[in-house]
Amino acid sequence: MEFCVTSALIGISLYMVIQGLRFIFADADFTLLWASMMGSKPETELKGLVVWITGASSGIGEELAYQLAGCGSSLILSARRTDELNRVKLGCLKCSDLQDKDILVLPLDLLERESHDAKTKAAFQHFGRIDILINNGGRSQRSLFLETSVDVYQALMDLNFLGTVSLTKQVLLHMTQRGTGSIVTISSVAGLIGVPLSTGYSASKHALHGFFNSIRTELSDHPKILISTVCPGPVQSQSVSTASGDQQHKMPTSRCVRLILVGMANGIKEMWIAQQPFLLLYYVWQYMPTLAWYLTNRLGKKRVENFKAGIDADSAYFTKPKVKTP
Repeated sequence: MEFCVTSALIGISLYMVIQGLRFIFADADFTLLWASMMGSKPETELKGLVVWITGASSGIGEELAYQLAGCGSSLILSARRTDELNRVKLGCLKCSDLQDKDILVLPLDLLERESHDAKTKAAFQHFGRIDILINNGGRSQRSLFLETSVDVYQALMDLNFLGTVSLTKQVLLHMTQRGTGSIVTISSVAGLIGVPLSTGYSASKHALHGFFNSIRTELSDHPKILISTVCPGPVQSQSVSTASGDQQHKMPTSRCVRLILVGMANGIKEMWIAQQPFLLLYYVWQYMPTLAWYLTNRLGKKRVENFKAGIDADSAYFTKPKVKTP
């Protein structure tokens, strides 16, 4: 009996050590990492699907286009800048076996909600269906609340929240008729955690979380429709000048996007994607909020001090870098 107890304790201890080591080197939540090792592969699950990407002209959206093209997905590329969309389309054709007809450049302004019905119809006219909508378009913010006009908050909510909601409704109407499809929204760690200097941006991302968590339950009669929210931490961006700070603490965009595709291929409803020590903060906020407030206040104070001193604020806190509107 004593031998069995000792063996069990050794086994539990060994298991805890292994899981601890895994977490030290983790760059995503355990569910997503497990799927990346043991789950379905994007190259298999996403091949032949029609994927609509907003904000496809730069950053995560651009990288999503390239990797999805490599998986054999047909693409609808949307953003405001047609010339940049054409550049991304050319890159997709060069890195894949897709033909010109497999990629539709569809300029779109999320603020022009009255145009979303016509844009959706144009997408359906070209491909006949939309299997996945990736809501990636939006803009960030970096300013102190007391120094920011309320008009800035209105603009952020109009673009990041209402623009996304509007387009989602148009596409989701068709998906419910078919009974299948995926809505994938690129949020941020700022959608889970309050981020100083990004109060409006964080509010818009929190709104998206509340919205999509709510409609996920409303769609319980459509079990084959996936509502998925992606929460990246700091991600490297070409829009951040090398003079503004070191990006080594940020995850390469290619790795972030690969994990997103793994989550899509395996039907994961929420994805946490970040390198350590940022990933740890996700778990602390989820399971130890009192400690989380203490850490957030200390890190947030440093971020504000850096901002006022003209130093890269992102190096002292956990949020996406400032980006331009696609």
